[in-house]
Amino acid sequence: MAIWGGRTAAAGRSRKMGLLALVAATYFMVSGGPYGIEDILGNAGYGKALILLLLIPLVWSLPTSLMVGELASALPKEGGYYWWVKRALGGFWGFQEAWLSLAASIFDMAIYPTIFVLYLTRLAPSWTAGNYGTLWALAVVIVCALWNLRGARSVGDGSIGMFCLLISPFVMIAILGFWKGLFGGIAGSGFAALSHPVEHPALSGAILVTLWNYMGWDNASTVAQEVDNPQRNYPLAMIGATTLVALSYIIPLAAVGLTGMPADTFSTGSWTDAARTLGGPGILGAGLALAVVIGGMLNGAGIFNALVMSYTRVPYALAEEGLLPAIFTRITAAGVPWVSVVCCCAAWALALRFSFERLISIDLVLYGAALMLEFVALVVLRIREPDLHRPFRVPGGLPGAIAVGVGPALLIAYSLWAARDEKVAGIPALVFASLVGLAGAIIYAVALRGRQPVTTAANEAGRPI
Repeated sequence: MAIWGGRTAAAGRSRKMGLLALVAATYFMVSGGPYGIEDILGNAGYGKALILLLLIPLVWSLPTSLMVGELASALPKEGGYYWWVKRALGGFWGFQEAWLSLAASIFDMAIYPTIFVLYLTRLAPSWTAGNYGTLWALAVVIVCALWNLRGARSVGDGSIGMFCLLISPFVMIAILGFWKGLFGGIAGSGFAALSHPVEHPALSGAILVTLWNYMGWDNASTVAQEVDNPQRNYPLAMIGATTLVALSYIIPLAAVGLTGMPADTFSTGSWTDAARTLGGPGILGAGLALAVVIGGMLNGAGIFNALVMSYTRVPYALAEEGLLPAIFTRITAAGVPWVSVVCCCAAWALALRFSFERLISIDLVLYGAALMLEFVALVVLRIREPDLHRPFRVPGGLPGAIAVGVGPALLIAYSLWAARDEKVAGIPALVFASLVGLAGAIIYAVALRGRQPVTTAANEAGRPI
C-alpha cells in the first residue's frame, strides 16, 4: 500500500471531503446564506429583487456550475481552474487566470470579516467601536487560517455545521413570514405587498450585488485532490449547491415580503430587524434576532474559511510549476500548503479597510475576466481534446459548450458598464482593475526569468512538516 507523508493511502483518503462536505464548502464559497442580499431588496424592492434572484441563477450560476462540473471532473487537479486554462491556452494564459483570481481575492476576501463585524456591532456596539472593529476582522483572518491548517476535510465538515446553524433562524423567519403574510390578517400584507416600489430605486446596484451573491462556483475546483471521487462528486455538488443557494435567498425574502415590511428599510444587517419584527416584542423576537446576528457572524467567518481553502491552492500549483518559490509547496501532515495559507491571509488582512461597494465593483471586473478564460478553456478543450475523458459534459455538444458562456459574458459586460463611474484611489475603478489585470503579464515575464525547473529540491520542499 502506498505511503504518503508517513501515512497510508487509505488514511489519506480519510482526510478527503465527501459529497456533503463539498456541497457545504461550495455553498459558503458562493453564498453563506441570505446575508448580503439586503442591499438587493433595498435597491430594487421585493418584486424586482425576487425576479433578479430567480433569473440571474439561470444565466449566471447554472452555466458556470455546468462548466465547472465538466472541467473539474475531467481535470481534477490541485489548483483547479489554473490547470484548465493552462492546458487549453498555454502557460501565459494559465498564469493570467491564477493572477486574476488571486488579485480578485484581495478585494473579495476583505468583505467577509467586515460582514462578521457588522453583525457583531448589532450584538454589542461597544465591542466594535473605533479600531476594535478592525481587530475583530483581523481575528477572523487568524482563526480561519489556523482552522485551514487542520485540512480540507476539517473545513468541509465545519461548513456543514455552520450551514445548519446559520440557516436555522431563516427557516423560522420563513415560517413566521408566510403564516403572518398569508393568514395573519396584517394590513398591507399578502401577495400585493411584493409589488410595493422603493422610494429611491437603484437597479444597477441591485444587479451588481446579485451577481456578487451568485459568483464563485469555480472556487471549489482548486481542492480537487482533496475531494473523494471528484469525477462523481463535483457535478453533483455544483447542482446541489446551486439549488441550495437560490432557495436560501428566495424563500426568506418572499416570506418577509408577504408581511408588507417596507423594502426601503433594508440594508446590510437588516435581517436582525426583520427577525425581531416577525418574532414580536417577547422572547421569541429577541431570541430570533440574536440567532440571526450569530448566523451573520458565522456567515462572514464561514465564507472566509472556505475561500481560504480554495485560494491558497493556487500559489501551491504555481510553485509546483516553478513560477513561485519552492517554499510555497511546503505542506503540513494534513496536506495543507501552509506557507501559501500564511502569505495569502497576510495579504487579505491588508485590504480590510476598503469600502464594501468598491470591493464589489473591482471584484466583479477581475473575477469576470478570469471566469471568461474558463469558458474559453471549456470550448478550446472540446475542440482540441474531444477524446478527453469527461465523466460529466455540458449538454448540447460543442454548441452547448459555447452557449453556456453567453449569459455570463453579457452580465459581466453589464457589470463593467454599471461600474463606469466608480473610483478607487482617485482613479476610475475600471482603470484600476485593468491596471491590476495587466500587471499579470509583467509578473509572468518576471516569473519566467526567475523560473527554476521543478527539481528534487522543490519536491523536497513539498514534504509534510
